[in-house]
Amino acid sequence: MTGEPAQDLVDEARGWWRTDLIDISPGEIALRGYPIQELIGTVGFVDAIWLMLRGELPSRAETELFEAALVASVDHGPQAPSIAIARMATTCGVPVNGAMASAINVLGDVHGGPGQQCMELYLEIDAELGRSDEVGEATALVLQRHRDAGVRYFPGFGHRFHPLDPRTPRLLSLVDDAASDGVIDGRFAAIGRAVEDAISAGRAERIPMNVDGVTAIIYCELGLTPELGRGVFILARSVGILAHAVEQMSQGGRIKGPVPKRIGYTYTGPARRPVPHEREP
Repeated sequence: MTGEPAQDLVDEARGWWRTDLIDISPGEIALRGYPIQELIGTVGFVDAIWLMLRGELPSRAETELFEAALVASVDHGPQAPSIAIARMATTCGVPVNGAMASAINVLGDVHGGPGQQCMELYLEIDAELGRSDEVGEATALVLQRHRDAGVRYFPGFGHRFHPLDPRTPRLLSLVDDAASDGVIDGRFAAIGRAVEDAISAGRAERIPMNVDGVTAIIYCELGLTPELGRGVFILARSVGILAHAVEQMSQGGRIKGPVPKRIGYTYTGPARRPVPHEREP
């Protein structure tokens, strides 16, 4: 026994976890204050995501723009490392939860982080606009600051596979529609376009905005933090990861690596050599 009053122990236990997200008691469940039975069949899954992350239910227009960004990020083919890892894990006998976890764990700064990084860039430019009223000038100042720090690649622009990311024009048109309707104010759309103009200046071909750049616009316009931006990208990509893992389960196969066995890999080490019988002490 600790000697502490019983009520103190109860209060400590009750205060161990604190949450504004959910309230549960026998026979009752409420998300952000809304009874679960009233949410079921009334709001959609995207609304529920917004509610849990933002604290209130979104407007219909906010839901539509948010959902469009999520749909755009669902999948990008088995050449994407996270998708390939899910499929490889499945062929190793890993159950679906293990395959999904393996895939999600590689969505780090390089493969899964550019959207978050692009949001941080946009927010930095937006903060600079507090000192400069011209978006082009603020953009140039921030980009030069990054270049002076050694940055040569700006996340959210250019694509190693698509000359023009097919998702970008459609999402930008939805952003413009939402700005025209007053759903968002459009300042991050202006910032994103200013970045594209600035990094393309003086080049023979433009460096177009990719899906990370345009979804970063949407998430900034909707008031998400950069960390939430990465999180909702992972939520969206989890759908593709799940679909690929289950498809691979149905196709079968055992211990499939990243490339077919007959192709192999490129060895760059020493040529074959004998193990010396005597070595220096």
